[in-house]
Formats: sequence, structure tokens, C-alpha cells
Amino acid sequence: MNILVTGGLGAVGSVLVPELEKRGHNVFVIDLNTHYHAENYARVDVGEFRQLEKLWTGKGWDRGYLHSPRKFDMVFHLAAEFGRWNGEDYYETMWKTNAVGTKNLLKMQEKEGFKTVYFSTSEVYGDFRDVMVEKVMENTEVKQLNDYALSKWVNEQQVLNSASMYATESVRVRLFNSYGPGEYYSPYRSVICLFAYRALKNIPYIVYKNHSRTSIFITDVVNSLANITNNFIPGEVYNIGGTDYHDIEQISDLILNYLGKDKSLVTFQENEILTTKDKRVDSSKAIEDLNHKVTVNLEEGIAKTIEWMKKVYNL
Repeated sequence: MNILVTGGLGAVGSVLVPELEKRGHNVFVIDLNTHYHAENYARVDVGEFRQLEKLWTGKGWDRGYLHSPRKFDMVFHLAAEFGRWNGEDYYETMWKTNAVGTKNLLKMQEKEGFKTVYFSTSEVYGDFRDVMVEKVMENTEVKQLNDYALSKWVNEQQVLNSASMYATESVRVRLFNSYGPGEYYSPYRSVICLFAYRALKNIPYIVYKNHSRTSIFITDVVNSLANITNNFIPGEVYNIGGTDYHDIEQISDLILNYLGKDKSLVTFQENEILTTKDKRVDSSKAIEDLNHKVTVNLEEGIAKTIEWMKKVYNL
């Protein structure tokens, strides 16, 4: 297939793109890296409809000539602003990219007819206190706890509305705490990324004691995502999660033990405001439809992540 991956240079996209190519697909990538160059790449802000539309019209980005019009069979829409606190500090950018960007892509989908995989998040489940099964969001009124979670739930509603009004064919996926090589450090990244980088650099960090997660290594996420190309079921929504259910302190301990460091870098606090406390995932639907498998456990995945960080940051 001809596949477009929006946000294809990000933590998930940078692993998904080569996996799709390995399976024989022709993949085109858009992202916001100003100086990145590749024949299958264009700099596009999905929050700007004109920039997105150029992919299909053939009006090119390179000075001096026009690209041929492109057609895509499927789009993986990863482009988004990620993270609970990122959504506070840069809320204008987050709402434009996440909500308006998704609406822009839906408008192109309604016109062009390609299939799309839209990326949501486990955060849409809020503080639901039982196992997070997909049907929870259909049967239970859930309060999303922060702007990031709200933006992703808005996106899901936009996708459903488009399917009702224009018969667009889409699949939604809710990722649960993916981590691993390819996730570069920033203060807004995943907790494993934050702890690993800061422990390597001897930077103090906070561990919130009353929070639990179900983490999953990036290659296990990507294998299941790529399997959607073989079994695309319009209207479906999938949890993509792991089997390693743990508290946040356990992550910190695994990282410090691997590096041979003590807990002097750590400050403990009871909980983080307006952040989901407990994430227990049911991925049985993805197991059945997408052959979803967990092959990398938490201890092994953290070791792989730390070794990758040592290389990319010369530590």
C-alpha cells in the first residue's frame, strides 16, 4: 500500500515507518523538522489545512518545481502534541495540532477516501478505577482530567462524527504508556524516559507514589499497529497495552538498580494533580484482531532504553 505517516519522525513514528517499509509498503512521512531531508519526507504542519492539502494536490514544497499529486491508501495519524503538562504549558499549540490537525485530516479523508488509523491515548479513561476495556467509554461517563486527555477524546468524537456523516473508514487506537529507543528526552516525555535520562545525568526527579501504569515496549506497540494494514476493521477501537502492571516507584528502582545508583536523586510525593492514578489495561480485542503480543518485559525494556540513551547522548 501507499501509506502516509503523520508525525513520522516522532517516538512512535520513527519506529513504525521502518516496520511498514520492511513489510513492503511505500511510506511517505510528514513532520515539522525544518532541516530534515529525504525523498519520502515533507515538512507539514497538520494544523494548517493548506500545508496538508498540498500532499494531494501536487503543489510542492521544494523551490523550483512541483511534485506529482499523491494518493494514499492508508494514513497513520500520529502527529500530535504529547503529554499532560505539555498541554498546560503549550495549550495553544496542543489544541491546534491535536484537534484542528485531526479535523484537517478528516476533511481530506472525506474528500479522498483513504483509510485512517487515528491515535488516541489511555488518558481518555480518566480515573476509571477498574480494568480499562474499550467499551468503558461507550457505557460509562468518564471525566478526562487534563487538556491533553480532553483533546484526544475530542478527536475520537470527531472521527466518529465523520464516519456517521461521510462514511469515512477509520480505526482508533489508545496507546498505554509506550516507551523505548527513539524517545528523546524533554521534560514532557514518558516517565521512563524522564527517569532514565535524569538518572544518567544525575538530575534529581520526583516519584509520585500513588500512581500505577501498564507499560509496553515500543517494538511491541509498533508490530501490532503495523498489523492493522492486514486486518483493517472500520469503526473499531483498540487498546494497545502491555502486561507489566507496576507503580511508579518500581520504574525508578529498576532504572537506579541497572545504573548502580541509590535513591538520593529521588524525592517522593503522594500524587500528581489531575493525572490518572491507575491504569490497568485490557488488550484482548487487539490480541484477537491484531495478533497483539508482548515480547519485551519491563526490566529488559528499561535496559534497552538506557543503553540507547547512553549512545545517543554520549553518556
